[in-house]
Amino acid sequence: MTQPTDLRRANGPRPRVLDLFSCAGGAATGYQRTGFDVDGCDIAARPNYPFPYHHGDALEYLAHLITTGEIRRYAIVHASPPCQAKNTLTVGTNASRGWGGTHVDLVAPTRDLLERTGLPYVIEQPNGQAEIRKDLTLCGEMFGLGVIRHRNFELGGWTAERPAHVPHRGRVRGWRHGVYFDGPYVAAYGNGGGKPSVPELQAAMGMTWTDVREELTEAIPPAYSEFIGRAYLTTVALGVAA
Repeated sequence: MTQPTDLRRANGPRPRVLDLFSCAGGAATGYQRTGFDVDGCDIAARPNYPFPYHHGDALEYLAHLITTGEIRRYAIVHASPPCQAKNTLTVGTNASRGWGGTHVDLVAPTRDLLERTGLPYVIEQPNGQAEIRKDLTLCGEMFGLGVIRHRNFELGGWTAERPAHVPHRGRVRGWRHGVYFDGPYVAAYGNGGGKPSVPELQAAMGMTWTDVREELTEAIPPAYSEFIGRAYLTTVALGVAA
């Protein structure tokens, strides 16, 4: 899929977000629901991505947008770079995202480019991955979802109020060391071990537009970026700077 040419600038009717390492559009959908127009970029073909996207290397594409000045069409950039800190090889900058490939840590070069844009940005990472500044930590229980899925977010150039963590209602359903546990959450990763079906994953994540397990397990729930998008728009409206 080629990059669309008819794109409104950030100062048009709706602000525009650039969604890097976009996968199937979990983050993008949350921003769109908040009032953003969205363009994605992913190195893998993503026919289920619900918005315009550039099929290519995310960091190369971001560098191109900076060099050409096209980055100015955006109000904010969201990036979910893969980080496999124990590995030393890479297959593209966002290929596989941990499924069957090995990667270098791309968080630092992603941050460097994001800072060059001069735009506010968001970097998302799971617990236990690359060290980022944990300005926000979000959990599915905060939004009444059927997954826990803790995710950390570094906010560059802006701030947001940190929500209180909500106690979990129980365990994640599935097998652990030969023992089966029931619970209100499904495990949104991998296969086997009592993992949920694709329809269960769709319902738990709030993502009905893709039925590809890998895309569902690699996404963040749209509720997370919907929260972030609202916080950003509130910050901008109030004129609060980082």
